[in-house]
Amino acid sequence: MRSNDLIHFCPPARVVLGCGSRAQLPALLERLGYKSGVLVTDTFFSQHTPWVREYIAASEALGISTIVFDGGAADPTTTLCDDATKLIRAQIGERQPDHIIALGGGSNIDLAKALCVTIPDGLPVKNFIGALPAAPKALPLIALPTTAGTGSEATPGAILIDPSNATKVAVMDNVLRPVIALIDPEFTYTCPPRVTADSGVDALTHAVESYLTLDSSEFDRSGQVDPGYSGRSSLTMLFAREAIDLCARFLMRTYKDGADTEARIGMAYASHYAALSYGGAGLNAVHGIAYAVAGLTHATHGSTNAVMLPYVLDALRSVRATELLEVARLFGIDTKDQAAAVRQLPVLIRDLIGQLGIPTNLREFGVGQEHLADLTRDALAVTRLAKAFPVADVPATYERIINAAWHGKLGE
Repeated sequence: MRSNDLIHFCPPARVVLGCGSRAQLPALLERLGYKSGVLVTDTFFSQHTPWVREYIAASEALGISTIVFDGGAADPTTTLCDDATKLIRAQIGERQPDHIIALGGGSNIDLAKALCVTIPDGLPVKNFIGALPAAPKALPLIALPTTAGTGSEATPGAILIDPSNATKVAVMDNVLRPVIALIDPEFTYTCPPRVTADSGVDALTHAVESYLTLDSSEFDRSGQVDPGYSGRSSLTMLFAREAIDLCARFLMRTYKDGADTEARIGMAYASHYAALSYGGAGLNAVHGIAYAVAGLTHATHGSTNAVMLPYVLDALRSVRATELLEVARLFGIDTKDQAAAVRQLPVLIRDLIGQLGIPTNLREFGVGQEHLADLTRDALAVTRLAKAFPVADVPATYERIINAAWHGKLGE
């Protein structure tokens, strides 16, 4: 226990985690009284897996009707959300659905979260971007993640792309946290190595970043009585520590052998535990800088997190040495010299990222040195994440991190 913790913790109302657990969903929804739903997914899951038709058949047998929207796409846009809202409302007519199910990776879950607030009244999603004065009217969400990484099944936000300026916008409120998070590791068994690596390192980043972030007693909640994120606490750190341990044991194994079911199950647990940590504690510099890198390079979210993670860890050695030592031990660094162990951790993480086939410096991403100042500016513009970085001089530290990541230098 840390007596100065100020905990505001909003996990899913129900977490169902286990192989084959998807078969429980229709009966659970019937027990909770749901009658009419919308299943949000994409054509891969609707046309190339049995999961959608199996769910529809089982739920219909219990008297639950479901409309399928399979127009999900990577990095969903506000336009896609508004178009989907109109299409779904035209299909349902006057009968309002009483729940939404999201099946897929983070993109499908983000789209479904946004639809939870747009479908009830048919309003455009722009009405729900930014700080809202009151919790919006929202349909209950049931999230079924198919990758082990994003953690969207336990978080309050949906990230969309505004095509008018190619920037990411957030629909953020605790009402968007799923009422049921159903994590069936079998959904991840067919993920190809590239998706496995990107999602797995995303889970690791969520766990480590939230483990090291600003304390809840220092976190700026901006006067919110129901904040989406509120800094790390002994509770969030408990989940983060377990997630880091699982990633250390199983991330590389899943990448090397997708048929390793023990590793697949381990990473499914790791991803959700990491989500329970960062879904309360929040994130900071890794994601803040990664957003800027993605805006410049259009590289995947997991890979842009990965390239920045070692350099952010290196920059935190003076302020998070105790925690970094714990992470180092979880990754098997057993040298008795504690300072040396902390120095070795960013190098080990960088080597791990390279073994996952992800670039380990910004030059390998095609970032020119002339872009570094713009990256620093754009990363600092994500103020929510910059304010949570636990260092004295955030702008100067961001600049050093980005320069180190470009040169590939650690331990200086």
